[in-house]
Amino acid sequence: MVTHAIVFDLDGVIVDSHAVMREAFMIAYAEVVGEGPAPFEEYNRHLGRYFPDIMRIMGLPLEMEEPFVRESYRLSRKVMLFEGVRELLGDLRERGLRLAVATGKSGPRARALLGELEIVDYFERVIGSDEVANPKPAPDIVLLALDVLGAAPGEAMMIGDAVTDIQSARGAGVRAVAAMWGETDEAELLAAGPDSVLRSPRELLGLLGDHRVG
Repeated sequence: MVTHAIVFDLDGVIVDSHAVMREAFMIAYAEVVGEGPAPFEEYNRHLGRYFPDIMRIMGLPLEMEEPFVRESYRLSRKVMLFEGVRELLGDLRERGLRLAVATGKSGPRARALLGELEIVDYFERVIGSDEVANPKPAPDIVLLALDVLGAAPGEAMMIGDAVTDIQSARGAGVRAVAAMWGETDEAELLAAGPDSVLRSPRELLGLLGDHRVG
């Protein structure tokens, strides 16, 4: 079936935010937990999930969310688009594809960041994990995106850089596409069995071929 809609994860796919997340996490850990090494590498393995869910999995205080979010906003000017993403989004919209974001971030934070980067208008909806009953790896956030975009699962794909993205796509019945241009654990992501693998944003155009909607 022809692709009519694309759902993107945000961090590690559209934006390079790894360094900012590390800094925000370390500040939040020091502020709430205290001295000692912040377990960012373990946190990094759970990316794609909602922050409070990661805290529960890691056994860390939920109180870390407030300073983490505060610092993420403060440092947002350091977040950059991956090379080629802005042009890719323009090409996709020109082809008539309908686009959405489904992220582990909260909706307001994701929309504010994409607004700062001046690309929020490329997407018909930016959905955060706080806006669905069950965040990734559950399919809820992808299913909501499909509903907004008016697309059947067979007409859509989800592009993500985490195992949770692949699982969420699978649960929603959409094509699961792995993005390999960020800080992802490549072996772990490949082991999740994505339907397609992309090593740069522009490769998505090759995956779509000459397809145009409408």
